[in-house]
Amino acid sequence: MFEAICERVTKESRFVFFTGAGISTDSGIKDFRSGSGLYSEGYYSGYAPEEILGIDFLQEKPEIFFKFYKDKILNEGALPNKGHKAIACIESLIANTHVVTQNIDGLHSKAGSVNVIELHGSILNNYCMACKRRFDFSYIPDFTGEVPICDVCGGIVRPDVVLYGENLDDVSIKGAVTAIENTDFLFAIGSSLTVYPASGLLKYYRGNFFYIINIGQTPYDGRADRVMEVNSSIALGILEQELCNVFG
Repeated sequence: MFEAICERVTKESRFVFFTGAGISTDSGIKDFRSGSGLYSEGYYSGYAPEEILGIDFLQEKPEIFFKFYKDKILNEGALPNKGHKAIACIESLIANTHVVTQNIDGLHSKAGSVNVIELHGSILNNYCMACKRRFDFSYIPDFTGEVPICDVCGGIVRPDVVLYGENLDDVSIKGAVTAIENTDFLFAIGSSLTVYPASGLLKYYRGNFFYIINIGQTPYDGRADRVMEVNSSIALGILEQELCNVFG
């Protein structure tokens, strides 16, 4: 399945996995834009999910924002699946492996990946909107219906994720661009590749091993060296095994 890669790969090769919501569906986390995704569920408390997940909405209607966040986004019991674990294993084989993810679920880090760039932040981190004090993941899962409040200044404690209307972090973007433009092998996994500016970073790749693994077409299919419409956990498990065979 990945014979061309196995013929060229060495311990000094560079890998980048650019991942989207599709890699986490096997962990029980809904994606956003598929027919069964979060956005297809319709209105929540009278509002579209896309509106709720905006910075203006958080500031104006925090009670509804956090109720939605608790019900639909946190997925407290979610664990890394075979796809996340396969990428972490590949990193143990090939040290110069990076994950550039659009996901906020933190599952790559939980699986053991070290070189992770979270373009949209992570639900594992929170901070006070007023005094900027930082809180870990345990703060908001205890939320029982009220808006989480900083015990120092009384400000709202929000998740450290990028909401609609906010810009991506410059450091994350620069790190992702550097990783992508210098990599030998690029894999876009479980992403519709329609969310910008994140998916626009793929244009920096200049190599000849650009693989797209996704259920459904993407705008980048014509640029890829190979497109696989298969389950990401299955495909990544096969890649992991084939690389293990190469390096014994």
